Amino acid sequence: MDDIHDLEQRTQRARHNVEEMQTIMQSWVAPIFERKDSKQDSLLSLEDCQGHLERCYSLVRESGQRIHSLLKENQSLLLADPASDIWKAYVDYLDEIVLDGFFTAIECSLKYLLQNTDPEAGLPPLFEVQLDLVVPELVFHPPLDPGTNDGFYDMIESLLNDIYRISSLVPRLAEHSGFLHYQDDMEAMAGLAELRQQLLGRVQAVLAACGEYRGSLQRYASLCGEDRREACRHFLRHGLPEAQAEDGSPEAPPSLQQFKQQIDSYERISEEVNHIQPLSVFQGWLRVDARPFKASLLNVVRRWSLVFKQHLVDHVTHSLADLDEFIQTADKGLSRKVEKGDYNGLVEVMGHLLAVKERQSVTEAMFEPLKQTVELLKSYEQPLPEEVYKQLEELPERWTKTQKLALAVKQQVAPLQASEMAAVRQSCAAFDAQQQRFQERFRREAPFRFDTQKPYQLLDAKQVEIKAMEAAMASLQEAAGLFEVLVPEYKQLKQCRRELCLLKELWDMISLVSTSLDAWQTTRWVAINVENMDLECRKFAREIRNLDKEMRAWDAFTGLDSKVRNMLTALRAVAELQSPAIRERHWGQLMQLTGVSFLMDSNTTLADLLKLNLHNFEDEVRGIVDKAVREMSMEKVLKELRLTWSSMEFQYEPHPRTGVPLLKADEELIETLEDNQVQLQNLLTSKYMAFFLQEVAAWQQRLGTADAAIGLWLEVQRTWAHLESIFMGSEDIRTQLPQDSKRFEDIDVDFKALAYEAQRTPNVIEATNRPGLSQALEDIQSRLSLCEKALAEYLEVKRLAFPRFYFISSADLLDILSNGTNPQLVQRHLPKLFDNLAKVQFQLDSEQKPTKVGLGMYSGEEEFVSFSQPCDCSGQVEVWLTQLLGCMRATVRAQLAEAVVTYEEKPREQWLFDYPAQVALTCSQIWWTTEVGIAFSRVEEGYENAVKEYHKKQVAQLNALVTMLLGQLSRGDRQKVMTICTIDVHARDVVAKMIAQKVDNAQAFIWLSQLRHRWADEEGHCYANICDAQFLYSYEYLGNTPRLVITPLTDRCYITLTQSLHLTMSGAPAGPAGTGKTETTKDLGRALGTMVYVFNCSEQMDYKSCGNIYKGLAQTGAWGCFDEFNRISVEVLSVVAVQVKSVQDAIREKKKSFSFLGEDIRLVPSVGIFITMNPGYAGRTELPENLKALFRPCAMVVPDFELICEIMLVAEGFIGARTLARKFITLYQLCKELLSKQDHYDWGLRAIKSVLVVAGALRRADPERPEEQVLMRSLRDFNVPKIVSDDLPVFMGLLGDLFPALEVPRKRDLSFEALARQAVLDLQLQPEDNFVLKVVQLEELLSVRHSVFVVGSAGTGKSQVLRSLNRTYQIMKRRPVWADLNPKAVTNDELFGIINPSTREWKDASTTDLS
Repeated sequence: MDDIHDLEQRTQRARHNVEEMQTIMQSWVAPIFERKDSKQDSLLSLEDCQGHLERCYSLVRESGQRIHSLLKENQSLLLADPASDIWKAYVDYLDEIVLDGFFTAIECSLKYLLQNTDPEAGLPPLFEVQLDLVVPELVFHPPLDPGTNDGFYDMIESLLNDIYRISSLVPRLAEHSGFLHYQDDMEAMAGLAELRQQLLGRVQAVLAACGEYRGSLQRYASLCGEDRREACRHFLRHGLPEAQAEDGSPEAPPSLQQFKQQIDSYERISEEVNHIQPLSVFQGWLRVDARPFKASLLNVVRRWSLVFKQHLVDHVTHSLADLDEFIQTADKGLSRKVEKGDYNGLVEVMGHLLAVKERQSVTEAMFEPLKQTVELLKSYEQPLPEEVYKQLEELPERWTKTQKLALAVKQQVAPLQASEMAAVRQSCAAFDAQQQRFQERFRREAPFRFDTQKPYQLLDAKQVEIKAMEAAMASLQEAAGLFEVLVPEYKQLKQCRRELCLLKELWDMISLVSTSLDAWQTTRWVAINVENMDLECRKFAREIRNLDKEMRAWDAFTGLDSKVRNMLTALRAVAELQSPAIRERHWGQLMQLTGVSFLMDSNTTLADLLKLNLHNFEDEVRGIVDKAVREMSMEKVLKELRLTWSSMEFQYEPHPRTGVPLLKADEELIETLEDNQVQLQNLLTSKYMAFFLQEVAAWQQRLGTADAAIGLWLEVQRTWAHLESIFMGSEDIRTQLPQDSKRFEDIDVDFKALAYEAQRTPNVIEATNRPGLSQALEDIQSRLSLCEKALAEYLEVKRLAFPRFYFISSADLLDILSNGTNPQLVQRHLPKLFDNLAKVQFQLDSEQKPTKVGLGMYSGEEEFVSFSQPCDCSGQVEVWLTQLLGCMRATVRAQLAEAVVTYEEKPREQWLFDYPAQVALTCSQIWWTTEVGIAFSRVEEGYENAVKEYHKKQVAQLNALVTMLLGQLSRGDRQKVMTICTIDVHARDVVAKMIAQKVDNAQAFIWLSQLRHRWADEEGHCYANICDAQFLYSYEYLGNTPRLVITPLTDRCYITLTQSLHLTMSGAPAGPAGTGKTETTKDLGRALGTMVYVFNCSEQMDYKSCGNIYKGLAQTGAWGCFDEFNRISVEVLSVVAVQVKSVQDAIREKKKSFSFLGEDIRLVPSVGIFITMNPGYAGRTELPENLKALFRPCAMVVPDFELICEIMLVAEGFIGARTLARKFITLYQLCKELLSKQDHYDWGLRAIKSVLVVAGALRRADPERPEEQVLMRSLRDFNVPKIVSDDLPVFMGLLGDLFPALEVPRKRDLSFEALARQAVLDLQLQPEDNFVLKVVQLEELLSVRHSVFVVGSAGTGKSQVLRSLNRTYQIMKRRPVWADLNPKAVTNDELFGIINPSTREWKDASTTDLS
C-alpha cells in the first residue's frame, strides 16, 4: 500500500513538473522587440531593444536551466534508466513540448513585426531613417541600398536572427538526437520561414519606394557637386550658366538682368526646398526624416546665391573706390604750377591731362549701372557699406569739377606745349636720317656671307648698336605721345632688328650643321651608319626649308643649303657603295672614274670617300653599284646551282619482277632541272654577263645534257618495263614472236647493265654526263621500237581474229593472250567483251576441278542461263571466245523459240519466271504484236470490240504484275517484273491510243510506227519491224537489266534511228543534257538484242583511235554510240567522215569484206554508228558538211516527265501512279521556277529517276503505308539535303500544298545514327543533331547516286561530314577507302587520262586510280 502511495506521489510530482515546464514556456510568449515604452505611437528603438533583448535571453537561459533540472528530477522520480528506449521516448515527448514553446515564442515576435509593418493596418510607423546630404550624394541613415554593410536590410535580418537565437539558448533535452539546441529545427519550420520571407519581402518593397523618393530629389544633388568659383568665373566670361554654355561660346560679360535671372533661379530653388515635407511615411511603417537633407540643401543654395550677390557688391565697391582715388590723384597733379623751361613739370601735367581725357567716356557711363546694381542688391536685402552710398552721391559732382580743372590747365600750358612740340619734331627728323645711315652700314658689316669669319662677334656688336638706337627711339616716341606729335615708323631700324634676329637664327643653323658634318668626317668606313646620317641630313634640310623666306637671297643661306644637299647626294652614293655586292674590282673602277686614288681598307674614313666628290658622280656610282648587285645575284645563282647539283641524286625503285633498279620520275628533280635551265637562259641574256660567261655556258651544257638524258632514260625505261613482262614473262608471246623475243633479250642485257652502272653513280650530273650514255640509250630505244612494232602487229592479228578485242586496251588484250589457254583467268575480262556475260560456269571433273567445257553463263546481276549446248573453251583464246559468242547467241535464240511456244500454256505471271529476263521480255513483246494483230483480224471479221477487250486483258495483266511487285520477290525477279511492267505500260497506252483514234486495221501509222517484234517459225528467227524497216534480232545476251520508259519522244527517236539504218546511214540524236540521247540509243540496241558500245569522245581522240573503233564495229556488227561527238577536233572529224562513209558504202554495196585504213576486213552489215551532241556548249565544234551528210539528225527535246514518272511509279509498284506523277512533276516544275538558281540544283530527268528509285525502296519496305505518304517522304528526304536554307521554307510550302495535311516522319535507322554519333566523337567533334543528320543524309544519297557533291560556304563542315561518314563505315567494318585529290593541282590529262600518241595506249590517271 505504501509503495502505491509513493508511486502516486512521484507520478503527481512528475506531472506537476511537466506543467511547470509548460508554464515556463508560456512566459516566453511575448514580442522580443516592441515600441519604445510600449506606447502605440512610439518607434521601435534599437538602443532600448538591445537591453530588452539581453533580458529576454537571460530569462530564457534561466528557464532552460530550470527545465533541465525538472527533467532530471522526473528521471529520479520515475526511477528511469537514461539509456533505456522508454526514457528516450519520454524525453522526445518533452523535447517536442519545448519545440512547441519556442515555435510559439518566435511566432509571436514575428507576427508582432508583421502586424506593425502591415501597410493596410493604419498603425503609426515602426521604424525611422534619416535622409541627409553628404556632398554630392543623398544618403540614408541607416543605408537603404541593397548589399550595403550595416544597412537597413541587414538590421532587419539581424533582428530576425536575434529572435531565432532564443532557441539556441536552451540545450537540447533529447541529447541522443544529435543536435545541441533547437535553432536548426526552428529555421527548418516552414511556417516560421514563410512569416520571415513575408517580412523581408515588405522590407524590399519599402526599400524600393524609398529609392524612388530619393531619385525624385536627386536633381538637387548637382548643386553640390559643382565648383561655385569656377561656375562664377564662367558666368562672368560668357554671361551664361556653365550648363547652358556650348564649347567655343564667345566671351560676353553678363548684364545686370542676367545676374538677376541667375540669383532668382537660386531663390526659386530655395523656395522649392522649403516646401519639401520634413517627414514622409512609406508602406505605412517606415518614416523618412528629411530635415537634415533640407537644412544642408538650403545652406548650399544660399551659398550659390551669395556668390553672385557678393560679386555685385565687390563690383560696386571697387568701381567707386577706384574712381575716388583717380580724382584725388588728378586734382593734385593738375594743381601744380608750371614755369617756362620746367620740362619735367610740363611732362607731368600733360600726363594728367591725357589720363583725364582717356577716362572721360568710361566714367560718365558708369554711374547709372552702379545705381541700378545697388537697387537690385537692396531688393535682395543684401547689406552695403555706408561709404558706398556716400560715394555714389558725391563722386559725380567731384568728377565734373576735375574735368573743368583739366580744361583750365590745358589752356594755361598751351604756349609751353607748342614750343616743346617743335623741338620734338626736329629730334624725330634727325633720328630718321641717323637710322637710314645705320641700315646702310649694317648691310655692309653684318655676317651675310657664308665665308664670314667670327660671325657671332659681329652679331653681338650690331646687337649693342641696335639696342642704343632703339632706346633713343623709345624716348622720342614717349615725348611725341605726350605732346601729340606724329612720329615716323622708323622702318629701317625695325628691319635691321629683324635681319639681326634672322642672321642669329641662320648662323645657329650653320653652326649646328657644320658641327654635325665635321663630326661624321672621322667615322671609319665599316662604322658608317648611312641611314642615321641620311635621316639627320633630311632633318637639317627640312629645318632649312622652314627658315624665313627672306633669308633665301643671302649668301650664307645658299651656302648652307648647298652643303646639306651635297652631303645628301654623297650619302646616297656611300649607301650604294656599302652594298655587299661591291668587290675589289668595283673600287678600282670608281677610283679610275673620279681620278682620285686611295687605299680601301678598314681605316678608310668618310672624309676619304667625300674627297672623291661623290655628289658629282652620283649616276656613275649608281651604275657601278647596279652592275655589282646584278653580278652578285648571278654569283648567288651559280653558287646555289653548284650546291644543288652537288647533292642532287637519283632515286631508284626495284622492278617488281626482276629487281632491276629503275629510275624514279622524281618531280622535284625534273622541276629543279627545268627551273635551273630557265635561270641559266636568263643569265645569258643579261648585259652584265661578261665576268661569268664561261661558267654559265658550262652549266648550261651540263644541265641540257642531263635533261635530254633523263627524258630519254625514262622513256626507254617505261618501254622496257612495259615490254619486259610481255617478252620475258609470257611464254605464249615468246612462242609467237621468237625473233623479237631474242632481240628483246639482248636489249634486256644492255638495259640492265646501264641501270646497274647508273646506280653506282648516284649524282645526277655525273651519271647523265657520262660519255656514250646518250648513244647507248638511243640505240636501245630504236631496238625497243622494233619490238613494239612487232607486238602491235601481233595484237592486230588477234584483233582481226576476234574483232571485239578492238574495244579493250592493249594491256587487257595482252593479259587475255597470256592466259588464253586458261579460261578461268580470262573470265574477268568477259564483261568488257560482252554486253552482260560476266562469267561462265564450267563443267567439273572427277576431282571437282573446272574443265574447259562451259555449261552456262552468268550476268552481272547473277542471272544464270544454261547453254543450249556445252561450249568447248580449249585452244587459242580468239577461237574459243568466238565459240562462246556463238554459243551465247544460240542459247538466247533457243530460249526464245521455246518461250514463244509455251507462252499460252500457263498464266503469264507464272510463265515469265521460267525464262531469263531478256527472253521473257522479248517474248512478251512478240506476243503483244501477235495479239494486237489477232485483235485487228477479229475487227475485220466484224467483232468491233476486239481491240477494247484486248486492252482490258492488258490492264488485268499489268495489275497482276503490279500486285506481284508489292509481294516478296528476289532482287532479280523484281527487276524482271519491273522491266516487263515498264514495256507493258507503253503497250497498254499504244492500244488505248489506237482505241481513242478508232484504228481498225494493222496498216495505220500509229501501229506501224511502233517497234514490233515477231517470231518467224519457218526461219526460227526473231525480227523487229518499225515502219518499213526490218531488223534481225542479234541475240546478244543482255542479262536482267532495266529498260527505258517509252515516251512519244522515244518513239520518234526509234523511228529516226531505225530509218537511218534502213537507208544505210547513221543516226545523230542532238539536244540538251538529260534528254535521253545516249540512253535511247542503248535502249534501242537492247530492244534489237544488239551489243552497244558507248564511247565518251574528247579532244584527245584522233583519226587512228576512231578508225580502230570503226574497224572493230564493222567486223562485229555491233553498234557504236559516240557521246559528245562534237568535242573531237574539226581536223579529226574531216578524216572520220571518210572512215564512216567507207563503212556505209560497203554496207550499201552488200560487201562481205572491204578495204579500211589500208587493210581488208570482213563486214557484218548490222553495224550501226550513232553520235550524240550537246549543241552550243563550250569546247564544241561544228561538224563538217561531209560528215553531216552521213548522219540523220534527231532533235531530242525535254521528254514527257509526267509520263516517265507515271510508268516508273507503276514499275515500282504504285497503283495510283497517274495522280502521284502529276504531283511529282508539278512540284519539280514549281521548284525550278520559284527557288533560287543554285549551281547544284537539278530538277531534270536524272534527279526524277533517283527519287523514284528511293520511293520504290520505301514502298517495298513499308507496304502498308499509303502511297501518297511514301512519295511525299521520298520527295522530302531526298531533296531537303540539297536545298539551301533560304529556299527551304518555299520548298516545304510547295510540298505541303501538294500533299495537304500529311505529316510523315522521316525514316530513321537509329542503329546507324548511333554509330554516326560515335564516329563524330571519335573525330573529337561535337555530335550535334544537325551535323549527325547531314552524315545520315549523305549516306542516303550515296545509296542512289554514284557520286555526290557536298556544297556550302567555307567553315560549314563539308570535309568533316565526309570524314564522319568514312569513320562510320570503318566502325561498321565496311572497309571504306579515303583519298584526297585537289583537281586544281593537276592538269586535265593527269586527272582523266590521255592516249599516248606514239603507242596508241591509254594512260590511266588520278580518277582511275582512285576508283
